[in-house]
Amino acid sequence: MPQLYLGLMSGTSIDGVDVALVDFSGSQPRLLDCQTFPFSAALCAELHRLCAPSENEIERMGRADRALAEVFAEASLQLLKDNYVRPDQVRAIGSHGQTVRHIPHGEHCFSIQIGDPNTLAALTGIDVIADFRRKDMALGGQGAPLVPAFHKAVFASPNKSRVVINIGGIANITYLPQRDCDAIIGYDTGPGNTLLDAWCKLHTGKDYDEKGQWAAQRSADTELLQLLCSHPYFSLPTPKSTGREQFNLPWLQQNLANLSREVDPQVVQSTLVMLTTHTIAKQVLQFKDVEQVYLCGGGARNEFLVEELESELHECELFTTDELGVEADAVEAMAFAWLAYAHVNNIHGSIASVTGAKKGAVLGTLCPGKVE
Repeated sequence: MPQLYLGLMSGTSIDGVDVALVDFSGSQPRLLDCQTFPFSAALCAELHRLCAPSENEIERMGRADRALAEVFAEASLQLLKDNYVRPDQVRAIGSHGQTVRHIPHGEHCFSIQIGDPNTLAALTGIDVIADFRRKDMALGGQGAPLVPAFHKAVFASPNKSRVVINIGGIANITYLPQRDCDAIIGYDTGPGNTLLDAWCKLHTGKDYDEKGQWAAQRSADTELLQLLCSHPYFSLPTPKSTGREQFNLPWLQQNLANLSREVDPQVVQSTLVMLTTHTIAKQVLQFKDVEQVYLCGGGARNEFLVEELESELHECELFTTDELGVEADAVEAMAFAWLAYAHVNNIHGSIASVTGAKKGAVLGTLCPGKVE
């Protein structure tokens, strides 16, 4: 008998929502389908504006919260329709929501994800588990990254130590030691695609550099790369997490202004690829026993980026998670289906050694889909 869950993920790229349909009836979760549903240009623009301080934020965020939930609901129902699955056959939806502010440090630190789960539950008639970060933060953690517990459940091997690299808007890694007694380690390494996409959009009008072809035509600027790598985040100890609050277009433009010369936009794009690969590789190489590295996220489809990363990690075998039975583009959405499953079954969805919390916990808040 299938145990069906939906996972919804909208990441720092802010271009759409990934929806995964997952069956948990077997010994391992099985991905049945995953599709991406793009946001309208107007919604994209509003979500990008909400990621930085501006006027009338509270009202605008409240309206975007509801509008986004409607998009999530429409996408969820369409995926179910495409797979001939009725809403009443789905146990729950795990919805990450859209992060509009992530401030993991300082007094009263917080993380805000919008996409009202009550509206999503009412429109689909399916129980929704959401608000996954705040329990971990209440326990002293950073609320991120959240996917290492899923990586452990699905990708860990008893015979080989592995690293899973997710290259979304922000890149993060999970170290999965072959000895189960050793601590899982996971954290954000820095920019993934967020700067690449923003710079490409600014100079070519395209949402992203397909396969890295634009960047691949030029070489990186060594001085600019060194300047970008001097950001204090890269030298912070773990646990740590970051977001668009630190790595954004104004930050990049300020660094460019600090140079005493102009840099060709295409050279900047190539340099940003090297920023992503260099900061990832530097962290992966700390784990001396790692033999296998698995890529997921949108960056896994950037051929130039993958080639550069493979060059820096030449002592490791480099694959995508497709080799482990999970499409690289579907991993994070599938992870939130798993987090919903974990909530329903009272399984810890966080790992204290990853987030810095006092202890692991069952994550999420339940919003019932059916009102009696």
